[in-house]
Amino acid sequence: MTANQHFASDNNAGTCPEAMKAALAAEAEGHAASYGDDEWTLRACDKVREVFDTDCEVFFVFNGSAANALSVAAMCQPFHGLICHEGAHVGTNECNGPSFISGGTAMLTTPGENGKLHLPTVEAIATEPEDFHHPKPTALSLTQPTEAGTIYSLEEVRAIGALAKRLGLKVHMDGARFANAVAALDVHPSEFTWRAGVDVLSFGSTKNGLPVGEAVVFFRKDLAEEFGFRAKQAGQIASKMRFIAAAWVGILENDVWLKNARNSNQMAQRLVKHVEKIPAIEIVFPPQANAIFARIPEPAVQRVGAAGWRFYTELNGISRLMCAWDTEPDVVDRFAADLAEACRAAA
Repeated sequence: MTANQHFASDNNAGTCPEAMKAALAAEAEGHAASYGDDEWTLRACDKVREVFDTDCEVFFVFNGSAANALSVAAMCQPFHGLICHEGAHVGTNECNGPSFISGGTAMLTTPGENGKLHLPTVEAIATEPEDFHHPKPTALSLTQPTEAGTIYSLEEVRAIGALAKRLGLKVHMDGARFANAVAALDVHPSEFTWRAGVDVLSFGSTKNGLPVGEAVVFFRKDLAEEFGFRAKQAGQIASKMRFIAAAWVGILENDVWLKNARNSNQMAQRLVKHVEKIPAIEIVFPPQANAIFARIPEPAVQRVGAAGWRFYTELNGISRLMCAWDTEPDVVDRFAADLAEACRAAA
């Protein structure tokens, strides 16, 4: 298989050349100030501000779990509640990190089709009679793209922002694959973040070509007060921050981050075209970013697994096929051919 590529996770892909080159450039400069007081970190923060066309506060942490948990802690008190989709990473896959880091914030989960928040339900939760026996809904979180691989449209994000403003809720966006959403929507990143009412963004890039390091972006600067203390207490301030920051500079310059995201999105669409031709497979959610969720016959799953292909299948029988920034067309084609043959053999 070309470059030993698979479809289990975009986390499995390596570091893109531009990020690695920038990190090596930072290394070549020798000694530099620590804990983010270096020129690379200043450059990276300015690059993020250029991306969003606003004077936002930017902090770099090691991973997405920390970005989400610390974002929640910045928005919520221990007796507050965060409204999120029942499948959202912030509520189900952070090992209670947001509740722990915030000192007790409750995750108020709600169902919704295709991984998206259902606004009437959000409003019902947010406007339930208030008393001190229950957590007070204070913020909401949306995942863009969602855990189902779907993307909130610009209109949908604006509607969420308007609802949140009317209800007095702060808004967090989990953007672990934010670049994929920007590439798919083809609108300026500011339009469906701060201009649409998003207050805090977990801006991910390890799934898009970085070796390590996510960004927490505060569009409401008052929420960033004392965030450095929170991050330090959580062990999320890198002493050699310049190496995380340099990699960010490497992908933000010349829009490498969008080039990477476009490739993963395009490879997912290439795979979709193959999978749609296999009668035994059912695509579960609209594939709008770099993920395909499908029901594949279990014998076929076992067969392609034995052939060396790796991807995840959940307990509910739904398989997730992820494309990455470096996924190559011939890999997609060969995997699809093996998958089709496995389904025929399993029939």
